[in-house]
Amino acid sequence: MARTRTTDVLIAGAGPVGLSAAAELRRRGVECRLIDRLPARLPYAKAVGIQPRTLEIWDRMGLARTALETAVPLKGQLIYVNGQEQARFHLELPPEVPYGFAALPQYETERLLEEYLASFGTAIERGTELLSFAQDADGVTAQLDTASGGEEVRARYLIGCDGAHSVVRKGLGLTFEGGAFAEEYMLADVEADWDLPHGYAIRSLHQADDGSTDDLLVCVPLPGAGRYRMSMLVPPELSTRAEDGAPGRGDGVAHGMEGGRAPEPAHVQAAVDRLAPRPTTLSGMRWSSVFRISHRIVDRYADGRVFVAGDAAHIHPPTGAQGMNTGIQDACNLAWKLALVVRGEAGPALLASYDAERRPVGEEVVGRTVRHATHGMEADPDDPRTLMLREAQLLVDYRGGPLSSSEYGPTDAPQPGDRAPDCTGLTAPIATYPLRLLDLLRGRTGHVLVLYGADPADLAEAAGAAGALRMPDGSPASFDGARLQTVALLAHDAAPTALDALGLPQYRDASAEFARLYRPDGPTGFLVRPDGQLGPRFPLTHTAAALSGYLTALSAPVP
Repeated sequence: MARTRTTDVLIAGAGPVGLSAAAELRRRGVECRLIDRLPARLPYAKAVGIQPRTLEIWDRMGLARTALETAVPLKGQLIYVNGQEQARFHLELPPEVPYGFAALPQYETERLLEEYLASFGTAIERGTELLSFAQDADGVTAQLDTASGGEEVRARYLIGCDGAHSVVRKGLGLTFEGGAFAEEYMLADVEADWDLPHGYAIRSLHQADDGSTDDLLVCVPLPGAGRYRMSMLVPPELSTRAEDGAPGRGDGVAHGMEGGRAPEPAHVQAAVDRLAPRPTTLSGMRWSSVFRISHRIVDRYADGRVFVAGDAAHIHPPTGAQGMNTGIQDACNLAWKLALVVRGEAGPALLASYDAERRPVGEEVVGRTVRHATHGMEADPDDPRTLMLREAQLLVDYRGGPLSSSEYGPTDAPQPGDRAPDCTGLTAPIATYPLRLLDLLRGRTGHVLVLYGADPADLAEAAGAAGALRMPDGSPASFDGARLQTVALLAHDAAPTALDALGLPQYRDASAEFARLYRPDGPTGFLVRPDGQLGPRFPLTHTAAALSGYLTALSAPVP
């Protein structure tokens, strides 16, 4: 056994979730190691849907432009029953939402994140497997198997992003309650020469006389002419269920790609011949597999210094492309908190908010995707606008959570715990073009305080109160290891002024879009968290009290 190496955070699993956790930690200056048992990135288009909320997160990281240049837009879905078009859904969002729905093969998502991570000098340690771990009051000791032999690692924290058959989840003894769908499916990355509208997913069903669905074909567009990821029921000769008598890799979890014989082009073509709304000849098959679907969630997302995220914590049907995106948001939520704690700028109790905030989200996603897989999205009780916003993951909120203070202002306005909506129409003294709120947040790794009002004196007083804050021990207040990043946002009808004397960035809500979306009740402050959710919302006269209360929550000791 080689000598013990140390790191701040050890991350097991270098899929999109593990890569996101590593990237968010590294851009905040936290040392981490990212390991994966596979020798190379898999060339499979497994998870392909990129939700608008994920693109907002990538925008703040500075990754959105690269993703947009690589992905293709998802415009909607065409639904066919017995060869006849039954419905046509258009994926439309309110105009203030900066990004639409996109499709990107998982291996491309991983490539983009891996290259981004490399810009911080961190690479995936491939061919390295987590065998076991043990934690104590001060850290986690992990045993690894590498190409050169065994290795012991000592980390302050461990994150399990190692998928549905997670070693970390099993090592913690977490329950993983749920079940599996009886059906098996084929998955294939192919090209089709039909003339169906570009950018639309295809869902084609065959229904028996009693109305039950006995065959289906789902096609999601991918980058490339006529390229789709297609899924369909598996023929009997490819079924893997009877091979070992129990689903999954000996752990009872039947989820993801199964072993055994891979579907051949003829298998996929036969399903398309039965169900495609247009005659088509498939070609260019890049890969294929048989896969199973389960729905499960752990009883808790953390135990001491060890955490689980993504498929290690929750698995569910791929309906609506929720899984990978939910996992990326798990990673984003956890990473900024871990960074504060590792740097000594927040108390360890902050980490308990990861489970408190993210597990309810996981429960909702698992339940919703099971309903949609069983009854179809068209049976969802939400109105179409709410349905689209929820599928885009723009309605995720942590209201009532440990970091969400009491509400202020109109109850239907964005409140503490909600996503901080983007808006356009902001102007700056020098820029000659309109800006978005995301432009103000891009590249920032910490909290951002937005002070809104029409009177510059109100903004100056609030900025002074924020700058004079003290920690509970009397030391100068520190948000994210530095002075709180604060911007002044003048109301659209405010008189021209300058706040240069304060050294405060100044913008104007020239089109009143911020006022329309945030509905401030007079001069109001908004603290935007590092993950793009809202912290306290408060009248500017209460700036010191509101921020002090939030700082106290961040710096609380272990309960």
